[in-house]
Amino acid sequence: MSTACKDDQDDWLTVCLKYLLFVFNFFFWAGGAAVLGVGVWTLVEKSDYLSLLASSTFAVSAYILILAGSLVVVTGFLGCCAVIREQRSCLSTYFFCLLLVFLIELVAGVLAYVYYHRLSEELKQHLNQTMTDNYAQPGKEGITLAVDRLQQDFKCCGSNNSHDWMTSVYISSNLAEGRLVPDSCCKTITPYCGKRDHPSNIYKVEGGCITKLEQFLADHLLVIGAVGIGVACLQVCGMVFTSCLYRRIKMDPY
Repeated sequence: MSTACKDDQDDWLTVCLKYLLFVFNFFFWAGGAAVLGVGVWTLVEKSDYLSLLASSTFAVSAYILILAGSLVVVTGFLGCCAVIREQRSCLSTYFFCLLLVFLIELVAGVLAYVYYHRLSEELKQHLNQTMTDNYAQPGKEGITLAVDRLQQDFKCCGSNNSHDWMTSVYISSNLAEGRLVPDSCCKTITPYCGKRDHPSNIYKVEGGCITKLEQFLADHLLVIGAVGIGVACLQVCGMVFTSCLYRRIKMDPY
């Protein structure tokens, strides 16, 4: 009688673990979709600004999230198959896939966190030089478009202020045709509007584009870090449930 009760209890625990893993897989897929979405959104929406950054850490973090999100889709499907078939080999493969994705997302989260603290220094050291030395220069069309979009999107002019453009290669050349700032500094863009740098005509924001871009990137680095580390922590629960179910199935003589 006691043996029958013990067998019933074992079966009940195994069924509970299977349902827990099914529930986990649902949240795992949802988390994976969030990771993939954040990675793609970061690259698509911020791709123009990436050329203004001295390091590729921001882009690398996004690419890692895309890789992790893609693996989650495959791993989630594998998890469902492992639970349904109750095979130890499938469960062990699922466990190691979870571990792999966990490490990838953890790396993305840590990279975002580290770069978050280096962002301000990097922008102060490199953004002004990138803008003044490369704007409207041959072969630097990507940077030119990025600077124009930056100044229009954030309603700013120059890295620190509009006077930064006075030392730029573009303004000092004949290409400027008498402009004091690029036309993208203007509140209303018209041909040669950059010839007049009065506050009524151009953006004069305290802190310039550096402050705006720094806040913008910092906010999104926090999102990348939070999503990466958050989903990684969720996977710890999945690995625990998988290990428990693996042990229950292993104990089953059948």
